[in-house]
Amino acid sequence: MATTHTGSCLCGKVRFKARGPLRGVAYCHCSQCRRQTGHYLAATNVNDADIDIEGSDALVWYAASRFARRGFCGSCGSVMFWKHNDLDEVSVMAGSFDMPTGLKAECHIFVADKGDYYEIDDGLPQFARSTPSIKVADD
Repeated sequence: MATTHTGSCLCGKVRFKARGPLRGVAYCHCSQCRRQTGHYLAATNVNDADIDIEGSDALVWYAASRFARRGFCGSCGSVMFWKHNDLDEVSVMAGSFDMPTGLKAECHIFVADKGDYYEIDDGLPQFARSTPSIKVADD
């Protein structure tokens, strides 16, 4: 039996169902993620073929760069997704999943760009930019 994970935005107008295993959570400290969320972002990845999104009329996509876009609920403003234009997967914000998530923290990326008001001291691997396995925007 395949594992299914569900989740939604704060108001529930955008919901999703993801099938199969999820990548460990990557914490992104880049300036775009910090500005969009007010802190750093926590996300996993789902293949496009393994996620169904409901409420697309409430989902707004913002072209954050030439390489990627960010999806959020147009009603409540919840940050939901990050999508590289050239990949067949979407990053899904870890906090938008219904409990229990089964997610585990994996690493920190873009630590060279992290905010100056906090420290990273959880012992997880840290990468100045990204890991070879996590494709990011080059802009």
